[in-house]
Amino acid sequence: MWYKKRLRYNSKKKDNQYYSISNKLKSQDKVSNQFEIMLSNLTLEEIIGLRLELAAKSVNHNLYGLKIWHDIQNIAKNAVLKYVYSAARTNGEAASFLGLSRIEFLQLIKKFNIKEYFEKD
Repeated sequence: MWYKKRLRYNSKKKDNQYYSISNKLKSQDKVSNQFEIMLSNLTLEEIIGLRLELAAKSVNHNLYGLKIWHDIQNIAKNAVLKYVYSAARTNGEAASFLGLSRIEFLQLIKKFNIKEYFEKD
């Protein structure tokens, strides 16, 4: 199966989908090459901490009532699914990378709306 192109590349939606998170964010002018270089020098923990600090500043450090501790698993799973969906050639390859069955992978793609994330506006 390694010789087959990505199933998503062969679909009719070819022109209205991104296949890279980086390309999507660059087209929306949310990131630049310089930003990506700076980001690559930070650990994941530093990025999350910095993002939380910036969010707290915008609401005058009143982040009360948010269930961040309980939602962090879904946030991390969403991020991993977006990466795997963009990097894998097929859904089977993506499921194998995550150690899931193909059906479980497709259910998660649907639950987290991953396909919609990569659609162009």
